[in-house]
Amino acid sequence: MKNNTETAATLLADAVVTDKQAIADAFGKAAKHYDQSAAFQRQVGHHLLAKLPSLNVAGSQVLDLGCGTGYFSQQLQQRGMQVCAADLSSKMLEQARLRCGEQVRYVEGDAECLPLPDNQFDFAFTSLALQWCEDLSVPLRELRRVVKPGGQIVFSTLVQGSLYELSHAWKQVDQYQHVNQFLSQKAIKLALAQAGCTEVDLEFQPITMYYRSAVDLMKDLKGIGATHIHQGRKAGLAGRKTFKALESAYDEFRHEDNQLPATYQVCFGVIIND
Repeated sequence: MKNNTETAATLLADAVVTDKQAIADAFGKAAKHYDQSAAFQRQVGHHLLAKLPSLNVAGSQVLDLGCGTGYFSQQLQQRGMQVCAADLSSKMLEQARLRCGEQVRYVEGDAECLPLPDNQFDFAFTSLALQWCEDLSVPLRELRRVVKPGGQIVFSTLVQGSLYELSHAWKQVDQYQHVNQFLSQKAIKLALAQAGCTEVDLEFQPITMYYRSAVDLMKDLKGIGATHIHQGRKAGLAGRKTFKALESAYDEFRHEDNQLPATYQVCFGVIIND
């Protein structure tokens, strides 16, 4: 337990981060080992991928926004699409290039201000990236701008209540913010309206992953670079005693099979661009 505790303690070692470069840096640090901790991201992305048309897409121009290590860029590429992989992190793009090769176009850029021309893509795919934007309506407007009229935008994002078990456990330990607060279903619908999205299909779904310990969950969060806390947190290291208290508090949720649940609330959206 000592090694796990010491590894997890580094999750609280960073100072509060509030700017895009800090977010990019967090994901950049995770780039080389991201895929080892991305089971949840894969599950969500495949569910989202199924919402794209499966026929008559060969040759279509598609944007993979927040492409990470390029796993879904490769999936889109295998469908015969012409892929543009975009990410805030240059190190993630390096991993995507290693995976997908030179047939994919790579763009380093911010979802809130895409360095791309209008009406360029037939489709846009973005999975679990938009929750890092301060105002969801802004990247949605940008996606509408770069996707052709009549084109399709599919997105997934986290919703209020995600990781409630971890959040509840931390509240038994201290008063600091350790888990991000995400938009409510109502706020997501409002952001879509503000972005001018009129033809939208939404699906809200809980997805639960299972872990042996709270520390294992937090190691996965660190492994995918999800260490940015929007609302700020206490800087500095948490000691062994703190993580022992966290494990004890999280045990309230332990199942009969000795597994701890980590439940995410996920929004899947399909937008027909008008």
